[in-house]
Amino acid sequence: MQQTTFKEHGIHYRNWPISGDARAVVLIVHGLGEHCERYDTFASALNTAGYAVAGLDLPGHGQSDGRRGHIDRFSEYGDAVLSLYKKTSTAYPGLPVFLLGHSMGGLISTQLLLSHQDKFAGALLSGPAIQSPQQPPAFQVAVIKLIAALFPKLGVLTLDASGISRDPVVVEDYMHDPLVNKGKLSARLLVEMFKAMEECKADADRVTLPIRIMHGGRDDMTSPEGSELLNSRVGSKDKELRIYSGLMHEILNEPEGPEITEEIIAWIDGH
Repeated sequence: MQQTTFKEHGIHYRNWPISGDARAVVLIVHGLGEHCERYDTFASALNTAGYAVAGLDLPGHGQSDGRRGHIDRFSEYGDAVLSLYKKTSTAYPGLPVFLLGHSMGGLISTQLLLSHQDKFAGALLSGPAIQSPQQPPAFQVAVIKLIAALFPKLGVLTLDASGISRDPVVVEDYMHDPLVNKGKLSARLLVEMFKAMEECKADADRVTLPIRIMHGGRDDMTSPEGSELLNSRVGSKDKELRIYSGLMHEILNEPEGPEITEEIIAWIDGH
């Protein structure tokens, strides 16, 4: 599989092109703390099915510039994805573009769709961070908001990533990946995430493009109930929700990942 990478304005981009004419393009938006290189296997399967793939390391992630575990405005993530879209549209003029977001990338994608869904032929969300079992209780959220106002870059929370997959090799690789941020998340990042979650839940009816929402039933990092709520509120007539019983957070990196990838390809084929 041919790959190209480049860095521009502090953002690391990765393309997985195919030889010959692509049927469409899939943009990957990764989750909190990780990076786009973790999607190589998934991108390879999409390439085999005739789809070009593009991704990026979000600001403050992977090989992109920015403070790890911190963002001033959540919209900075969406701006970076829009930049990826523009570059991809230039490279593949006229081709339909599908958006795939995982975890926080699913939240970023959902927020982006509220204003820019006209750019995409469809969206796929994997374990979107609409609600989180690891979200602090209300009184702690109030404290975090106060800290964010006074000391926005102060680290206040570390995520437990041991539940990303039932495959111990996946967990081991994640924990030893030097490009994965396993440090504390800043107060400002958490507050910005909470605000984005509330916005997406409140305005989900504005999303009307074809959408497929997927979640592991045993996910303890983002809540399956959040995906159920989002699915119930989006305005799309063409929508599908799949809760995979027994699967954990990274459904593409679960033992059933290859089958789920085939389902995703079939959905894109149909749209």
